[in-house]
Amino acid sequence: MTKYRTRLLIAMVLLIVGVLLGLGILLGQLFKNYYLDSFYERLEKESSLIRMYIEDYGGLAAASREELGKFSKQLGAGIILTDKRGDVLYNSKGSMDKPVDLMAEMTSGTKKRIFKIGDGQEVHYYWTEIEKDGQLEGYLFLSLTSGQIKDAYKNIWWLLFISLGLAWAIIVLISLRIIGRYAKPIESAANVALELAKGNYRARTYETDRRDETGLLSTSINTLARNLEELEKTRDVQQERLSALIENIGSGLVLIDSRGYINLINKGYKELLDIDSDDILDKPYYEAIPFLEVREMVEEIFMTEQKQRKQLILPVSAKRKYFDVSTLPIIGTNNVWKGVLLVIHDITELKKLEQVRKDFVANVSHELKTPVTSIKGFAETLLDGAMKDEEALKDFLTIILKESDRLQRLIQDLLELSKLEQQSFRLDITNFNLAAILQDIVKILEGKAAKKTINLEYKSNTDILEMEGDSFRLRQVIINLLINAIAYTPVGGQVILTMKDTGKRIRVSVKDTGIGIEKTELPRIFERFYRVDKARSRNSGGTGLGLAIVKHIVEAHRGKIKVKSQPGVGTEFILEFRKTFRGKPKNS
Repeated sequence: MTKYRTRLLIAMVLLIVGVLLGLGILLGQLFKNYYLDSFYERLEKESSLIRMYIEDYGGLAAASREELGKFSKQLGAGIILTDKRGDVLYNSKGSMDKPVDLMAEMTSGTKKRIFKIGDGQEVHYYWTEIEKDGQLEGYLFLSLTSGQIKDAYKNIWWLLFISLGLAWAIIVLISLRIIGRYAKPIESAANVALELAKGNYRARTYETDRRDETGLLSTSINTLARNLEELEKTRDVQQERLSALIENIGSGLVLIDSRGYINLINKGYKELLDIDSDDILDKPYYEAIPFLEVREMVEEIFMTEQKQRKQLILPVSAKRKYFDVSTLPIIGTNNVWKGVLLVIHDITELKKLEQVRKDFVANVSHELKTPVTSIKGFAETLLDGAMKDEEALKDFLTIILKESDRLQRLIQDLLELSKLEQQSFRLDITNFNLAAILQDIVKILEGKAAKKTINLEYKSNTDILEMEGDSFRLRQVIINLLINAIAYTPVGGQVILTMKDTGKRIRVSVKDTGIGIEKTELPRIFERFYRVDKARSRNSGGTGLGLAIVKHIVEAHRGKIKVKSQPGVGTEFILEFRKTFRGKPKNS
């Protein structure tokens, strides 16, 4: 593409050449006319001098031919003398032929200038009358060839050419500076505008201090570029935020256009349904979505333009999961239909929690119902007359007391568990000797183990082991685990409490030779009211909340609890704690 500056320079040069050419022709013609007038004035003056000489010398006959020849040489012009009839009396060029054509031209008008072409030359004549004693005696003709005039014309044109050439060069140089001053900002602004059109908003043109139109143009272009760059940055930031929001929203999103083709899916949708984006993008929804229920919801919103919401059970990766599925119409300006937004929430965990809550309520109701029913039944029996039998009365009151104690323990454990699960629960963190606490616990439970002839043994590689924690809650954990171990270990079995210092951590384990736990039941043993052997647990006075309480206390200490078990062999609970407590003194 030809530069704007070049095109402007060419146009200006052509204009200048045209103007100078017309000016040269006009000046040349003016100079030519001026020189021709000057030439004839010269001939007139010279002819007047020769006429005066001839008249003073005595007329045509008396005039010296020699002197006339000298005049002809000095003037560089031809001299012709004729009488009044036109007969040649003298000719400085030697020809004595009668100048008929000159005489005819002279008598036909009053002009004293005559132009003739003869012998291939242009000849200019000037004539004047010669008088003697007041009477016309003859005529004087002065002639000059055009060679001298041509030379003069040539010099004039050369002078004009050189002068106009210098003027052209000077004007072109000045034009170059002017064009460079005004065209360069325009070219730069045009180039920047092209870069802006291509999306390069960092392009800038140079700015000057001039306050004319070119300066304002450069300033305006740069201001526009800066504004566009800021808009692009703002748009990119908003786009990044929107992309981050869409990708990390936690729910599955699918954007379906007005034709039914899928334009966008987010990471949540791909992870929830375990699909690849290549399998679904730019495809119609009825081919890309593998679930009939979801396709029917999208189809219904296309027909009714009303949002839909359902809870569906969908098979994903050989598992059945619960999803909250919503379809929303996308309506643009002027109520233009844009498409459908499909939103999928995985509510499987919520359903599990809801089921746990239902199970908890059912278990609490059942656990409360059993002792209450037993107490009520025996109380009614006593009221019906059994009080008269002292032995039956004692037995019934003993059973009522036992069931009341069980009911009390159940309520205490429920309150304890509720307290542990509260956000405001805090541990009483102190520095204490864990080894001494474990030794005290073993002494307390030795009698309970001895009733079943169970060998309760304590092992430790140190007698003093300091740690930070809530000594009361940790005592509660170890007692619960040991009581469970004694309850589920048959007569003559063994329970071993072990403490080991591993450096930064402390490991405590409770191992028994009891009935063991099936592998399928291990993930559920920390659930509320879950019992491995329900009959034995209820007979032993357990509430089914002990292990749930243990897990909450261990996690509140930022510790870990693991279980190893083999049916018929025994079970081992392994606890790990940091010696130095980290974090806020509460469970959260």
